[in-house]
Amino acid sequence: MSAERVTAQYNEEFRTPGSKLPTVAQHVKAFPTLAPWGGEYLARPLFVAEREIREFAEDLQHLVETLLSLPDRMFGGDLETFRSVLGISDGRWEVIRRFGALVPPYYGRADMYHDGTSFKLLETNLGSEAGGWGLASEMSRAAMEVDAFAGFARRNRLGYVHPVRAAVEALRRFGARVAPGREPVVALLEWRGGLTDYGEFWLNFQSALRSAGLDILLAEVSDVHERGGALYIGDTKIDVVYRSFVPDQIAEEPDGWDLVAPLLRAHRAGGTLLWTPLSSTMFANKACMALLSDPARRRNFSEDECRLIDRVLPWTRLINTDALKTDTDLVDECLERREQLILKVNARGGGAGAVVGWETDDATWRRALEDSAAEGCVVQQRVIPRPELVVDPISGETEEWRAAYGMFYTPHGYAGAYAKVVPAGSGSVISVMSRPRARCAAVFHQSELPVGGEVPADAAK
Repeated sequence: MSAERVTAQYNEEFRTPGSKLPTVAQHVKAFPTLAPWGGEYLARPLFVAEREIREFAEDLQHLVETLLSLPDRMFGGDLETFRSVLGISDGRWEVIRRFGALVPPYYGRADMYHDGTSFKLLETNLGSEAGGWGLASEMSRAAMEVDAFAGFARRNRLGYVHPVRAAVEALRRFGARVAPGREPVVALLEWRGGLTDYGEFWLNFQSALRSAGLDILLAEVSDVHERGGALYIGDTKIDVVYRSFVPDQIAEEPDGWDLVAPLLRAHRAGGTLLWTPLSSTMFANKACMALLSDPARRRNFSEDECRLIDRVLPWTRLINTDALKTDTDLVDECLERREQLILKVNARGGGAGAVVGWETDDATWRRALEDSAAEGCVVQQRVIPRPELVVDPISGETEEWRAAYGMFYTPHGYAGAYAKVVPAGSGSVISVMSRPRARCAAVFHQSELPVGGEVPADAAK
């Protein structure tokens, strides 16, 4: 049975009088580890074919490996030229350079749409500042506590990967460098004021990690101090810092360097390790996707790599001040194809600064290209997400929703998924932060029936 047929079967059972499936979202919302986050949940989980999402995960890993090789392949190891092409300012580059460790670990959250045929990558979100780990983990775990859903999952061979358990494994292995033979002390560090703005997300993450067996402290950069080459919160020595701030915050605040000076000293001394270096933000820059997509640079890739890029990544091109002045063919193409393109600012996330070509007029689109070029942006081929059919638990009506899938990855590979969803017709940028009716949804994958026809006993774990 395909994922689409599983969805149809779920919706049919959902409508059946007396069904307990409509209670799943209520149970998820009341789940203890999800309590810190006050958001809303879709009336049902989403379903994908396990083979499809794992094949995409394998493609993503190869694509990110290729992305991390761009400085050497395209620029002969000249990082100054590389960062200039990406539009990284002097201030941000100084932060990345001083913290060192230019090749980050494979850890983050890829965002993608499913267009009805396959997944398409929108952003790589390489780095620990990418959120959603706790939500993804606990939504799935909570759903499986509802007997009606657990039964449906067993009958349809549904399972999931718990992202936080994968993160715990990665952090333990990393922390063993400074904490051999014991549990590492991990602290999530936000920027000053960050716990006020994003505390509910990180409290959910903390609850999920603790449930998975690893404690994590929450603090801001102003809460820590350095002693003897290590970082401390009070008298507690920190082995690993889980960073949730970015270079811009250090570079753009007058006392930014003062705030991170203790961390920098401890990082250089090696007494406290930094999980995902600040260089992660350089490789998560959207311009990197444009470098991969640009046919003029295809000589740097093998035939297999080119096929992989075309399979995974939508048409993406870099727009900066140089391109506006010299590449008139590209600018003309972007103007002509406005209704097929979206503009994204290179170093921003969460849809900030995005301009949707098919929702603007010609003059507004041209102005957006010109205005965003100074900061650096990409234009990307529109991907229309497939409709996700959901039964409204109150009206009983079937509604269409659109999903942005978030797929998590660690140095050990695929680490699970979740989705952010909005009603069809409510806007083209799918964001929980900016859409009042936005919801989160667990993602379960359906395994194929094994040879012999027996359902594996652990299919729903």
